[in-house]
Amino acid sequence: MTRRVPVNVSHLEMTAPGELRPAPVVAGNHRLQLERGAAAAEAAEEMYRRVGAGWHWRDRLKWDRADWSEAVVREGVELWTLREQGNAIGYFELDLVDGVAEIRYFGLAPEGIGRGLGGWMLTRAVERGWELGASRIVLNTCTLDGPAALPNYLARGFRVVSVDHQERELPE
Repeated sequence: MTRRVPVNVSHLEMTAPGELRPAPVVAGNHRLQLERGAAAAEAAEEMYRRVGAGWHWRDRLKWDRADWSEAVVREGVELWTLREQGNAIGYFELDLVDGVAEIRYFGLAPEGIGRGLGGWMLTRAVERGWELGASRIVLNTCTLDGPAALPNYLARGFRVVSVDHQERELPE
C-alpha cells in the first residue's frame, strides 16, 4: 500500500570558494576517509541504506553490486565516509563532471545526527569540490530529507536556484 505526498525539491549551488561559510570544527574522535575500489561500492551501499532509511531514499534500493560499482568506482567520483572510532556514521558522494562538482548524496546515520557533524562534513565536502577544480558546486534536497538539511546547506553559503514541486509515492 502506498500514498502520494507533495514534495518540494530545492536545487542549490555555490559558485565561488569565497561563498563558503565554514562550520566550526567539532571536537571528537572523527575523521573523513576516502573510500576506494570495491570498498567504495560497499560503503556507498551501506551508508545509502543507513542514512536514507529514515528519509525515504528509494532510488538505489534495488541495485546490485555491479550498479554500486558503476556509480561510485569511476573517474570523477569520490566517496567519503565520516568515521568515529573506526565506524562509518556519515558520508558524501561527490561527482565532478565538466567542472561542476555535484554532491549527489550527503548525510548522517542516526547516531551522528544532532551533534554538529553535518555542518563540519558539508564544509569538508565543499572544500574538496573546490580542491578538485570545480567552477561550481551543486546539490539538491527535498522536503522528505531531514529537517536540518536545507538550513545546513543555506548556512554554509549555498543558495536555492530553483524548486520543483512533485508528488512521490511512499509506503503507508
